Amino acid sequence: MHLPRERRRGMGRRKKETVELRFYEIPQGEPVLALLGEEWNRVYGHDSPYMHFHNLMEIGVCRNGEGVVVLDEKDYFYQNGTIIIIPQNISHTTISNGMQKNAWEYLYLNPDPVIAKLYDGQLAKSNEALQLLRSSPLFLDAASYPFLMAEIDAAMNEMRTQGMHYRQMVNACLQAILIEVLRMQAKGQEHRLETSTSNNMRQISDALSYVENYYAEAMKVKDLSVACGMSETYFRRIFEEYTHMTPMDYVNLVRVQKACEYMLQTEETMDQIARKVGFTTVSTFNRNFKKFLDISPYQWKIKPDNYERKLQNYHITALKGW
Repeated sequence: MHLPRERRRGMGRRKKETVELRFYEIPQGEPVLALLGEEWNRVYGHDSPYMHFHNLMEIGVCRNGEGVVVLDEKDYFYQNGTIIIIPQNISHTTISNGMQKNAWEYLYLNPDPVIAKLYDGQLAKSNEALQLLRSSPLFLDAASYPFLMAEIDAAMNEMRTQGMHYRQMVNACLQAILIEVLRMQAKGQEHRLETSTSNNMRQISDALSYVENYYAEAMKVKDLSVACGMSETYFRRIFEEYTHMTPMDYVNLVRVQKACEYMLQTEETMDQIARKVGFTTVSTFNRNFKKFLDISPYQWKIKPDNYERKLQNYHITALKGW
């Protein structure tokens, strides 16, 4: 087990009072967002003063290097062969030892459709499995878990080479990976990292899940505060502290992201898409689309790779990650 230790020289203390949301989008039609190769051989954690969390589950493998993963004010030392599995909405950061480049590779996934397929419509079992997957991060040594490492490597290699039927192969790997994670979580093994991180962070994660599930419906801040068991005033303050945006800006960001998916998938009109994702008028849809992507939906549809641009003013990058 990787126990917390003192920070080594050169590993700057993170500012825990602010946490960044890094909103990642799985590319259209793909089973995961895969961050692979030389681009991710870099110095980690010395250029940002903040912890961060993601809207997707993170599976990371250290290919070379050493440093610490910071979770809940504690440092967990990693090295070549370390596997980290971090549920969505849990704040963390990775810090290289000194200014040495470290090689990491990552898969970001939404476990919900994988679990839904695994349990084939058994809603109660699916919900139980998802709750278990979200319970705590895992910090593992690949040598001790060869089957899990083999499945992660297989998924990464399929995404790297994208041969015939690679999506089906990756989905099969993801099922095997999540089954292994469920077994570890159910046993309460020593590799689970207990995070009190922020009760507030955990509470607002209920709001993030609520938005993901009900973005197409009429929604008010009060609905989100109730989902989190907070007063509306307190919820607004905590939400903005952690995400750097208002609750309704976040709702509209998710709606814009979903609209991009529909524009790629269908030939529906802008009015139809706007209403399908929860906007009451096309003008409101257009205004929010322009706000987040700095381009109109009509211009975006002509050249959808514009979606990879950095979202304006929110410290959020679509697709590219980090």
